[in-house]
Formats: sequence, structure tokens, C-alpha cells
Amino acid sequence: MPLHQGANQPSEHARERRRLSLNPFYGEADPVSGMTAAPPTHRLPDRPLPPMTAYRLVHDELMLDGNSRLNLATFVTTWMEPQAGVLLSECRDKNMIDKDEYPRTAELERRCVAMLADLWNAPDPSAAVGCSTTGSSEACMLAGLALKRRWAARNADRYPANARPNLVMGVNVQVCWDKFCNFWEVEARQVPMEGDRFHLDPRAAAELCDENTIGVVTVLGSTFDGSYEPVAEVCAALDDLQERTGLDVPVHVDGASGAMVAPFVDEDLVWDFRLPRVASINTSGHKYGLVYPGVGWALWRSSAELPEELVFRVNYLGGDMPTFALNFSRPGAQVVAQYYTFLRLGREGYRAVQQTARDIAMALAGKFAALEEFRLLTRGDELPVFALTTAEGVTAFDVFDVSRRLRERGWLVPAYTFPANRTDLSVLRVVCRNGFSADLGDLLMEDLGQLLPELRRQQCPLGTDTATATAFHH
Repeated sequence: MPLHQGANQPSEHARERRRLSLNPFYGEADPVSGMTAAPPTHRLPDRPLPPMTAYRLVHDELMLDGNSRLNLATFVTTWMEPQAGVLLSECRDKNMIDKDEYPRTAELERRCVAMLADLWNAPDPSAAVGCSTTGSSEACMLAGLALKRRWAARNADRYPANARPNLVMGVNVQVCWDKFCNFWEVEARQVPMEGDRFHLDPRAAAELCDENTIGVVTVLGSTFDGSYEPVAEVCAALDDLQERTGLDVPVHVDGASGAMVAPFVDEDLVWDFRLPRVASINTSGHKYGLVYPGVGWALWRSSAELPEELVFRVNYLGGDMPTFALNFSRPGAQVVAQYYTFLRLGREGYRAVQQTARDIAMALAGKFAALEEFRLLTRGDELPVFALTTAEGVTAFDVFDVSRRLRERGWLVPAYTFPANRTDLSVLRVVCRNGFSADLGDLLMEDLGQLLPELRRQQCPLGTDTATATAFHH
């Protein structure tokens, strides 16, 4: 059975819709262009539409989307300066892969890689290698592939005949790591949550490693609760493992969010290339890198960590162009916007933005903590993100009820269950980003305050079925 209803046999509603005329003042109706009726939506129209009519039809439908600025579920940037918008518009036709045709765009990418290598304390920033990607998911795939190829080269006598590679990580990793293991036939060895530990345990990670482990993934800023994983402690546990067994297991830091937060507001935290065992790092430029969606970054300590066979060279666009991204054609505009943001803010500007986001997150977390109905799991003092659940003894409603009711006011605050071994724990998570002000936080609490009396009067939660806890379904 197909996922979506076919359009071969239009419903009575669809037939009636086609008979309805558009407002001629709104739709620029014209008997010649056929605009006396609404166009079909599941097949190509027979004739072109006037550009403004096509715009209005699409624009009006999109009005039913949520307001991105009120989306406290997403980590993705939802506001940039108008000047950045102009640059994005000016560069939207540039293909990032075509470095011969757009050499200055390629140069800006190279500069961004150098800036990140310096920011992440690479031993020799000029020797670090990296590239832009469409986001952290692609960057993680590239980092994972590099780990697997390096492992395969070290175990050429055993692989692929009788050795299956594995990757060690916490169960809290972003879904892209599950995809990587599935797509590239790597065993995922995941450390479960236990008690109040919601991320990777260093000792447990080391215990899962063996001669087939391609690496350990650490997360600087867990999606589930915003907490940093103890990268230095994981590296120390692996140092001890190597001393005892000879196993040399590299570490990748998934810094999708935290790699653009910690360098500015947690400068004393050692998590990056200062740790010799860290082979690669990724981040999302479109999260706390403060760029609109469409850009991520993958960096390796040096060319030794990136196998040469993963670098492809093409000349059919003109020139000799090395590429080691999964995607070929992709926008150059977001890379330009990233360079603009680096240039515009500098270290002090980023520090001010990220510290403000953290201050707002911690203040808002404190307001939730002051309500007897809620219990904080994290306080927003690492990523500007905090997670909370209902307090013990609250039986009239649950986090899914709170999420649903806040959605009625336009707020998107996700409710979800934690993974193994804490599937019993259901939480709300609030992500504070640039553009989410203290005033907006006050409005959120005001709306919550108006909803709580109604929630308290419920006899019981309206339903905790996670399959129906969110609004979007296919």
C-alpha cells in the first residue's frame, strides 16, 4: 500500500475545488492562462502560472507552518542579520564544488577550515585538513569513514574476511551515527544510560573496545539534555586501555553544537585537538555556528588521519579539484555566510552571543525549577539547553500534555522519552539560540502559567503514546 494517496482518481472534494474560481483580484485570473480555477496540487499544471500567483499560492500554504523563532526544539539557526541574507542571496547560484569557477568562494571555505583548526587547538593549524559539508550528519559520515578505513589498513590481514568493525558510543548519540553504522556495516556498540547519567561513561566505553573497534564517538553537547560528554576522561580511559592491552583506539568528537560553544565560554575545558587521541571533530555551522541551515564542518588533526583513498579528484569542471565530501553539487552561499559570521563576530562576538544564550537558558531553567510541578535534569550550564520532567507526585498531566498545550500558543517544546536504560523517563527540552531573547522566555513562562491551572484540573494525562506526541506524521 502506498504511503500517500494517489491522484489518479480525484475525490469529490478535489473535483469541487477545481470548479472554484480564484478571486481575480488576488489570483490575476486570465481566461488565456487558465487561471479561472485553482491549479492541481498533485500533478504538474497544464499551463504556466503568473509568477505572483504562484508565489501567493505557495506563500499562503506555508503560513500554516510553525514560527521558527518560537521553535524551542531545533538547534538550527533561525535568525541572521540582513547583511548575511544579502550575501546568501548573492551567492545562491554558486556551486561549492566548482572551485575553479568560484575560486574566491573556495578560498573562503579554506579560511573557515583554518579558523576552526585554530579555534580547536590543532597542533599545527596549517597542517589540519577539513571541508565544509551540508551539515553535521554528512560530517559525521566522513569522520566515521576515515576511522573505518584507517582501521581496515591496520588490519588488512584480517579484514574483511573474518573481522567486523565496531564503533563505540553512548546511546544518546544523534541518529546520524546509527545511520553510519547501518549504511557502512559497522557494529554499533552503545553504552546505555544509567540512573542520572544520561551520556557516555568513560570506563564503560573502554570496556566495549577490542581489536575491531574503529573508534569511540564522544558528543560535546548531547541532543537529549544538552550536557557535555567527558571527552578528556574518555581519552584517559583509552590511554589506560592502550597501556594494558596495546589497543590504540582513536576518538572522534561530535561537536555539532558544543564545538561552537565551548571554545568561547568554556575555554578551560580540554576536549579538542589538545588531546592527542582526538583524531577528528565535526560541527554544524548552522547550529551554534550561527548560520542558516545548510553548512557543517569536518576537520582532521592532520592528513595522516584522513586516508588518501577517500579524496577524489575531478577535472571535468575545469582544474584539478580534490573533494572528500559525500555530496558533489551543493550551495556555496552558506559557506560564504559562515565566513561572514566569523569575520563579523570574531572571538569576542561569539563569546557574547553564546554567553547570553547560556544566561537566558539558565535563567529560564531556574523559573521552571521554581514551579512545583517540574524537576530539572540539566540547567543549561553547558549547551544553552535544558531538560526537565514532571515532579514526583504530579499525576494530572505529563510532559506530553504540556508540549501539546504550549503548541496551541505557538511554542514548539518537544516531549520525548529517553533511550535505554531510561525509557521510563519522559522529558521536555528547551533549546535557547541566538534570537531567543529573555523577553521571549518571559512570554513562554507567561503562557505556561496560564495553561497550568487547566492542566492541574485534568483527571489524568491525556495520553503518553509517543507515536502521537508530536504533530507531524506521514
